[in-house]
Amino acid sequence: MLKKYKAVFFDWDGTAVMSRKAPVEEAVKAMAPLLDEGVKLAVISGTTIENIAGGEIEKYFTARQLENLYLGLGRGAYNYAFKNGKPWCFQDMIPDKKTLLNIHRICFDIHVELKERYGFDTDIVFSRPNYCKIDLMVANGRGDNLFLQESELDMLKKDMAEHGISGGLKQLMELAGAVGKKYQVAVVPTCDAKYLEVGISSKSDNVDAIFGRMQEEGGIKPGECAYWGDEYVGIEDGIFGSDSFMHTKITEEGDFFDVSDIKSTSRPDWAKVVGGGVESFLGFLRGQLGTG
Repeated sequence: MLKKYKAVFFDWDGTAVMSRKAPVEEAVKAMAPLLDEGVKLAVISGTTIENIAGGEIEKYFTARQLENLYLGLGRGAYNYAFKNGKPWCFQDMIPDKKTLLNIHRICFDIHVELKERYGFDTDIVFSRPNYCKIDLMVANGRGDNLFLQESELDMLKKDMAEHGISGGLKQLMELAGAVGKKYQVAVVPTCDAKYLEVGISSKSDNVDAIFGRMQEEGGIKPGECAYWGDEYVGIEDGIFGSDSFMHTKITEEGDFFDVSDIKSTSRPDWAKVVGGGVESFLGFLRGQLGTG
């Protein structure tokens, strides 16, 4: 019999919907009955609230359903519950202006180091709330599908090797940490092949904050939670995608599921690969209805 979960945490792009511009009606249709049953659902995404269901996710649910919905966004930056049918940020990790500017300086220093030493081109997205995105594949666009594509792993490895970056992504993450120390900022670097993201938080901070709130409100236990995503994949030996950060000391007793169909790489040993993309996850939600 399918295990019944009291809380489900899940990535948005590539897990609940195909892209930020894709229709959300099927996801809503699968989510709403569970919210009616009192199941807690938490969207855990690296994006901001403006990119979740067009910035108006609340219009798809009743006020009562929204009492069981949470959003953990911005790579640890924002954690939302809903009050009176409106999103309410109950916790954030937004740095002061000095720290944010230092994060920008850290990323620019990484950009300069890669260009000066290796002739490796990058672009930087500075507009995130507590981190920057360093584009490691400037010639390769993702279009509307912003999640990791299988071909990107091989493309990035080949490009880095051709530029003499022998230590791979581990070298870049170590560089981020070293430059962070220069500015006295404890950075948390993550990578999904195309982007090296450097900031002060990650999805770990989202799930820990939201689980803590769920526990306070309803006494939910770690083993009663499921965590779904499409970016658990191994980017490099010992380095996994952003959804792997949902696995923390607080959440580790939960069950973790990967809907990615990428075959050419490893996953953490605690993640169950189910494949099937968005439809696999929505099928799981539908299957949760009424199970016991």
